[in-house]
Amino acid sequence: MTETTYTQTKPKPRQAGDGLLSRSPELRLTMDALAGLRADLLDNALTYRPLPPRNKPGGIAQMLPWRLRPYAVWSPHALVGAAGMLAALVSFATSRGDVLVALAMTFFSMGPILLTLVRPVGAFWFSLASIPAVAAIGADETRDYGSGDWPWPPASFVAHLVVLTVVAARTRPRTAAWMWALTAAYAMGAEILSGDRYFSSNALPFLFLSALALLVVTVVLVRRAAEQEVTAQLTVTAHERSKRTLLEERTTIARELHDVVAHHMSVVAIQAEAAQYRVENPPEELTKAFATIRENAVAALTELRRVLGVVRAEDYEAPDAPQPTLADLDSLLANVREAGLGVEKVVTGAVRELPQGVELSAYRIVQEALSNTLRHAPGASARVEIGYVLGGLGLRIVNGPVAEVSFVKQTPTEGAGHGLTGMRERVSMLGGEMTTAPAADGGYEVTVFLPVASVTDEDGAGEA
Repeated sequence: MTETTYTQTKPKPRQAGDGLLSRSPELRLTMDALAGLRADLLDNALTYRPLPPRNKPGGIAQMLPWRLRPYAVWSPHALVGAAGMLAALVSFATSRGDVLVALAMTFFSMGPILLTLVRPVGAFWFSLASIPAVAAIGADETRDYGSGDWPWPPASFVAHLVVLTVVAARTRPRTAAWMWALTAAYAMGAEILSGDRYFSSNALPFLFLSALALLVVTVVLVRRAAEQEVTAQLTVTAHERSKRTLLEERTTIARELHDVVAHHMSVVAIQAEAAQYRVENPPEELTKAFATIRENAVAALTELRRVLGVVRAEDYEAPDAPQPTLADLDSLLANVREAGLGVEKVVTGAVRELPQGVELSAYRIVQEALSNTLRHAPGASARVEIGYVLGGLGLRIVNGPVAEVSFVKQTPTEGAGHGLTGMRERVSMLGGEMTTAPAADGGYEVTVFLPVASVTDEDGAGEA
C-alpha cells in the first residue's frame, strides 16, 4: 500500500491590471515611456546643476587677444548670455514702444535662457509656460491685425529654440526627444484652440528648426560619447598590452636566469662530488661536508626548476649553447651590419669578467637597442659605448636621425615601446639606472648603468 502526499500551492494574489499588462505590450510600452518622461523631466526638475567651465580653452581662444585667452573657458556661458540679450532685443523690438510690455516680455523670454545655466530642466518648463504668457502680453499689439505670429511670438520663438538647444546639450538624447514631443503637443493644442483667429502660424517652421537643432546636438553628443568610450578603451588596451609585455619580458628574464643559475648549481654539485676523490684518505668530516654541499646543491637545483619551471612554455627548449655575454657582442654587431645598420663599438676602461647575469643583461640591452634602431630609424647609423668603471658597467647606445632616402627595408611595428619595457625591467632587476631621450641631432639615446659589487666589498661583507 503506497501513501502519496500532495502539496497544494496557493495561487499568487492577482494585482489590479496584471492581466491587462501581461496581454497588452502596447500598454507596457506606454508605461515605460511615461516612466522615462518622469525620470527625465519631472523627477528633480529643479535640481541645481550649474554649467561648469570648459576644461581647457578651445579653438576660439586662438582668435582672442592673449589677455582674454584664459577667459575662453567661459565661452559657453558667454554664448548663453548673448542668446539672452538677443531675446531681450527681440522683445523690445516687438513691443511697439511700450516699456512695461517690453520688460515683461524680456522677463519671460530672457529668464528661461539664463536659467539653463543653473537649472536646465526647470528652464524648459519655465520656457514652455512662458510662451502663452508672452502671447497674452503682446496680444493687444496684434489684436487689430489678426496676423500676429502664433503660437510663438518672436521673443518666445528665439527663447524656446535656445532653451531646447542648451538643455539638450546638457542632458541626453532621450530628454531632447521628450522636450520636442511636449513642444509639438503644445503647438497642436494652441492651433486647435486658436481656430481661425490667426492665419500666420509658425508652428511648423518652429518644429522643423527645433528638430534640426536637436538632431545636430544629439549627433554631437553621441559622437563625443563614442570618442570618449574609444579613448577609454584604447587606454585600457594600451595598459593591458604594457602589462602583458612586462610579464612576457619577466618570463624571458626568468628563463635566462634559470639557465644561468642552474648551470652554476650543477657545477657546484659536480665539484662537491668530485672533491673528496682528489684528496687521499680524506677525513670523515670532510667527506660528510662535501656530501652535504652536494645534497644542498641538488635540492636547490630541484627547487629552482620546480618554482621557475612554470614560466616555461610547453614548446620552450633550453638553449644548447651558453647564454651570450659581452664577449659575443662582436658577432651581434656583425649581424646588425649585414642587416644594413652602420654601427660602431667603443670600449673604455679595463675590460674584466663580470657576473654572468650582468653580462647577459648588458648583451640583451644592446641587442634590443639596435633592434629598435633598425625598426624605427632605418638608414641611420648607431654607436655602442661600453664603459668598465670601478662600481659597475656603463652602456650608451645612440643612433643618428633617420635618413631622408633609405633603401633599408623597414620592419612593420606597432610602436608600443615593448623593447624599452624589457630593457627597463632588466635594469631594475639589477638595481641599475636607465635613461632614454631624443638626441640633439634628431636621433635617440639609451644610457644604462649596471652596478657591480667589487671583490673588496664582497670580501668585507663575507667577513662581517
